[in-house]
Amino acid sequence: MAKASGQVLERHWKSGRGYALRFVAYGKRQYLTLGLEGEGWNPKRAEEELQNILADVRRGIWVPPQRGRRRREEAGEAPLFGLFARELVASRKGQVSESTLRSDEWALAHLLPYFADLPLPGIDAEAVDAYRNFKVTESEARRRAIERRAPLRNEQGQALRPLAPSSINKTIDTLQWILSVALDYKHVTENAAAGKRRRLRTEQRRPVHLDTAAQIEALLDAAAELDRDPRLGCSERRAIIATLILAGPRAHELGYLLWRDVDLANGRISIGRSKTQAGLREIKMAPILRDILATHKASAFSCGPEDLVFPTGTGGRRNKDNLRVCVLLATFARADELLERRGHVPLPKGLSAHKLRHTFASVLIACGEDPASVMAQLGHTDPGFTLRVYTHAMSRDPGERARLKGLVAGERASEEPPPSPPGLLPYSAYELPILRALAKLGGSAPRRAVVGVVRGRLGGRLGDLDCEALPCGTPRWEMRIDVTRKQLIQRGWLRADSRRGIWELAPAGVERLRRAKRGRGQGGSPRARLPQEARSK
Repeated sequence: MAKASGQVLERHWKSGRGYALRFVAYGKRQYLTLGLEGEGWNPKRAEEELQNILADVRRGIWVPPQRGRRRREEAGEAPLFGLFARELVASRKGQVSESTLRSDEWALAHLLPYFADLPLPGIDAEAVDAYRNFKVTESEARRRAIERRAPLRNEQGQALRPLAPSSINKTIDTLQWILSVALDYKHVTENAAAGKRRRLRTEQRRPVHLDTAAQIEALLDAAAELDRDPRLGCSERRAIIATLILAGPRAHELGYLLWRDVDLANGRISIGRSKTQAGLREIKMAPILRDILATHKASAFSCGPEDLVFPTGTGGRRNKDNLRVCVLLATFARADELLERRGHVPLPKGLSAHKLRHTFASVLIACGEDPASVMAQLGHTDPGFTLRVYTHAMSRDPGERARLKGLVAGERASEEPPPSPPGLLPYSAYELPILRALAKLGGSAPRRAVVGVVRGRLGGRLGDLDCEALPCGTPRWEMRIDVTRKQLIQRGWLRADSRRGIWELAPAGVERLRRAKRGRGQGGSPRARLPQEARSK
């Protein structure tokens, strides 16, 4: 199909100079008068209007203006559905998200061909039912055409696919919203699209959630195994999975989570960006989740208040697609392998980040939380809706309940990270070399100097995997030195209040060196090599 095009026309009328448009829409030539210069029209504004109309024509939502519209409105006649709906959707630009606008325009592309020329009061329950039946018949015709390998196509040559009952219902939902606004404006006396009778029946899908503590444990264990594989380039799967299951954030809420939102001391997570007002909430942190997030923070590359808790490999914000592809799919597959080896039922099909959020609600209720508390922590406003949608059948025998409560309380001891894989030097191997390098450099030194001394002390212990360059160009061993430094600060062996770029021994670190020397039977004291200022701290 030829690309939609048109032109701006400058007209000289008795009332003054003005502008009009000439273009082709739906196979017909169109002429549209815009207005006079005295009404604010100029070549630039006219060109912008032309491009907007051509874009609507390509999307199939442009409706030709009806002649005599002003006379009908002045006579008290109700507006036509097509004009009213199109203007209503366009007025929402800048007030709702782009995805909502796209959804509205998609629904209009189905509604306008059927209702565009009807006045709003003419859309009654019979008209809505006739539209629903028409869409069912249309979808069936499209399906048969695809089966014959001769699909029906639109003006752009794209194959027309049949609509599922749920999709047809979504267009009726949009129709109901448009009519609700028309009801507010007194254009109609009732909303004919409201009610279940106007919708198609849809199949109820089996709820997807984790049924037992064994499945939750397998997911955490699988994520931990993948975190220990340096070839996968992600070491925070376990922290992400634990947060989804035990705090229940939405995918976009997880992506926007900052370290200032995670209060490890008081066991609270604050959700400061959500799709609803009720979504702005505080979530109580389970003991196991607090331990996992504390470990994650200690090893995070950046953990300042404004840093993302779960950034991507390039430091950006995770979205639902990145979360699914880079974290969830591999973790689910590994968890199924673990469950099979352990003789348990595999994970349910259709598991996703949002289904883990469902599991969070089920875990809370299985552990005795009341519906009001569950509602508040999920970010809902209706406790009945919370119970109806998110409460799933967890195994409730006494043994399973005790195991689930023990898991949430952090009583599992098997979650400590095991040694690093063969060929990769563990983080613990960097601890004493860092402390000894600082002692050699006088107790305080720039990072570059410390890294140089540590590199010399490690010598031949670094293997090929340690020396492999990361995507950012930094050798893996150097990155692991930075991670170890944060762990030493957490233990109190290095000072946390040093100037930026300066590493400094703390008294506890000096004591750790002294114990290490006594254990190896070496003479001398690291304290003797430190300046007076470091010895006095």
